[in-house]
Amino acid sequence: MTRWLAAVWTMALFALSACQPAPQPPSFQATDITGAGFARDFRLTDHNGRVRTLADFKGKVVAIFFGYTHCPDVCPTTLSDFAAALKLLGDQAGRIQVIFVTLDPQRDTPDILKQFVPAFNPGFLGMYADAETLKQLAKEYKVVYQKTSVKAVDDYLIDHSAGTYIYDPKGNLRLLMPYGSSPEAIAHDLKLLLPPS
Repeated sequence: MTRWLAAVWTMALFALSACQPAPQPPSFQATDITGAGFARDFRLTDHNGRVRTLADFKGKVVAIFFGYTHCPDVCPTTLSDFAAALKLLGDQAGRIQVIFVTLDPQRDTPDILKQFVPAFNPGFLGMYADAETLKQLAKEYKVVYQKTSVKAVDDYLIDHSAGTYIYDPKGNLRLLMPYGSSPEAIAHDLKLLLPPS
């Protein structure tokens, strides 16, 4: 009788464990592009003159955005929103790297990038490449850009893609954060990608 009761009890436990809901994937605000076969890596020079690849930031969440310093709205807004998001994350902000890649190597010299990008947050990095390398990188990242409203050789705007790619600390591409996302939404998703400290 005792063995029979033990067997029934064991079966009941198995049945209860089978009824537990399956773990749910994280609920991101941005578009989840986990497993995408593009934007796999980059090789760029940062505004301090150091050549960088994605592997240099292993262990950090990386957010990479393409723009230019003369941009009247999208670029400064995006950098401001990420800076505000990092403030919301407090001590965890040091585990996130924001990268701004210029689409305007003609005007965005390393000195200009060094003044512009860290003005939003001292930890942000501006990066650049020559025009041909940039063209290939934009193709890898599915970024489109072109000069518009050209008034002179050095007086023009650039229309460009406005999303931000976000990698997890293992270097896997995970999210496409659309332009206009609030600092709260950005902070929410960055936090979900950070492993427990």
